[in-house]
Amino acid sequence: MNKRYCTINHIPTIIFGAPSDKVYLFVHGKCGSKEDAQNFAEIVCDKGFQVLSIDLPEHGERKDSAEKLVPWEVVPELQGVLSYAKQQWQSVSLYAVSIGAYFSLLAFQEEHFEKCLFLSPVLDMVALIAKMMGWAAVSVEQLQLKKEIPTNFGETLSWEYYTYAKENPINTWNSPTAILYAGQDNLTDRGTANDFADTFGCSLQIYEDGEHWFHTDEQLTILRNWEIIFT
Repeated sequence: MNKRYCTINHIPTIIFGAPSDKVYLFVHGKCGSKEDAQNFAEIVCDKGFQVLSIDLPEHGERKDSAEKLVPWEVVPELQGVLSYAKQQWQSVSLYAVSIGAYFSLLAFQEEHFEKCLFLSPVLDMVALIAKMMGWAAVSVEQLQLKKEIPTNFGETLSWEYYTYAKENPINTWNSPTAILYAGQDNLTDRGTANDFADTFGCSLQIYEDGEHWFHTDEQLTILRNWEIIFT
C-alpha cells in the first residue's frame, strides 16, 4: 500500500493509498498517532479511497509540541486540514476515534462529509468532565477556585476546559454517521450515545462486551467487520 509522509500547516501527516478523488480524514484518539490509521487504510484503500491521517498536539511526532490537546487549539487545526483536503480531493469522509470525534464534532458542525465513522466517540464533554469530577470528588466550586486539579487517574481537571465545553455544545451535525459503541465504555454513557444517534439520525452499533479502547483480538475483529460494512 502506498504511504506518503508530509506536513499540512506544520502538522505531521501520512497519506495512505494510491491517488484517488476520495479520501477519509482520520482523527486519532488520546494516546494515539497518525499511524493508527494503518489498519483502517488497508480496508478502504482497497475500495478506492485514500486516507489522510494527522498527529494531534502532544501525540506522535508532536509529543513535545507547544500546542496542547485542548479544543481551542485543535479545532482550528482540524479546520485547516479539512480546507486542504477539500482542495485535493473531490469527496471527503471522516473517521474519528474517542476524543478525536469530539474535536471533529466541534470543528465540523457546519460541514457535510460523504460518510462519517465514529469509534468509541466522546459525545458530551460536559458530562464526561462532570463524571471525572465525581471520580476525583471535586466540586464545581473547587474547580472554579483552583482552575486546575490533578487526579490520581492521570487526568488534570480544568476549569477553562469545563467552561469551554459548556459554552460550545454540539447542536448541529449534518453528515451521515455510523457509530461503534462499546457496552462497557466508561467514558460515554449509553444514554448519551443513544440520544446523539436519535438526534442526528446516526447508525449505532453496540458491542456489549467491548471497552472504550478496542484492543483484544475479538474486539478488533468486531471493529474490522464494522469498518468493512460501513465504508
